[in-house]
Amino acid sequence: MIPYGHQDISEEDIQEVVNVLRSDWLTQGPMVERFERAVAAYCGARYAVAVSSGTAALHIAALAAGFGIGDEVITSPITFAASANCIAYTGARPVFADIDNTTCCIDVEELRKKISKKTKGVIPVHFAGNPCDIAEIAEAAREHDLIVIEDAAHALGASYEEHGVWYKVGSCAHSDMTIFSFHPVKHITTGEGGMITTNNPELYRNILMLRNHGITREQQQMHGNDGSWYYEQQQLGFNYRITDVQCALGLSQLKRMNEFTCRRRSIAAIYNQAFSKTVIRLPKQGTNSSWHLYVIRCDRAKRKYIFDALREKGIGVNVHYIPVHTHPYYQRTFGCQRGDFPIAEAYYQEAISLPIYPALSDAQLNKIISSVIETIGGEQR
Repeated sequence: MIPYGHQDISEEDIQEVVNVLRSDWLTQGPMVERFERAVAAYCGARYAVAVSSGTAALHIAALAAGFGIGDEVITSPITFAASANCIAYTGARPVFADIDNTTCCIDVEELRKKISKKTKGVIPVHFAGNPCDIAEIAEAAREHDLIVIEDAAHALGASYEEHGVWYKVGSCAHSDMTIFSFHPVKHITTGEGGMITTNNPELYRNILMLRNHGITREQQQMHGNDGSWYYEQQQLGFNYRITDVQCALGLSQLKRMNEFTCRRRSIAAIYNQAFSKTVIRLPKQGTNSSWHLYVIRCDRAKRKYIFDALREKGIGVNVHYIPVHTHPYYQRTFGCQRGDFPIAEAYYQEAISLPIYPALSDAQLNKIISSVIETIGGEQR
């Protein structure tokens, strides 16, 4: 079975992990800070905080933003549940805005319609590695004094242009914080892990505390000091720390980030060419997408047949995602209903994710292409 996503671990990666295992530090040591500095520099952000998962990153970013009971926070229904769950964790209410039918990212005009007096923030998702219209989203947010947290779990390595200037996703040029995920199917992996970038020193200090039980040892932040051993818990935080072992892997992987992104873009271009004359609807992503996913759209009446047939041929296709508002928890807890977001629901009924990852071989790629064309019967536009 060719999976839809897979890590690419080199001998150098393994050696870097072994070096840490032979060192004095396994966790909360120097590799964590080195990894944070490297990711911040790569993205062009001032600060970065590494945590135990992308979900943990979303959770403490939402807490640092001050979301709470009585607040509403807007996000996309086409995303993994964590993008909305992090809002609910704080006691705030997740509110969805429908997607743009071309980019599959949140529709800015739909977002504007959802802003109310209760709205405290926005969590736009850079779906599949394709940067959403973050400048327009930021403009809408500024008009209402909203916090913006970019969910870039799919988008390490992606970039966008504004007025002749290029920004990497994660630079926080138009947001308060950006989060990344380092799950094995993502662009680089630490096994499990995540990162928050920000340019705001106050948010940075708050995130550091929230990662470590709400505790600080920083003299300027403490209310007292009984001696060099002294620390204070100033808020209810979490054990969302990441290990030096994981960060050693992440640092080694980051060295190949450009290689990984180029291969993903190359695979996407090969798919685009191969399927250009078929009835398949191809994804519309900019040249600077980092291509976490390659999602085709097909006749909804045939989607299940195509999905099952490809699985039988050994192609590990997947579906990203079941719209969050259709899950029983969101219907039961927040009154969401099917039909609330027709564009997102129509997208879901047509979507199939094909394998895309750097270690995908040319032979595997050819097998995927021939299997897809064979399964759809060579139908032409």
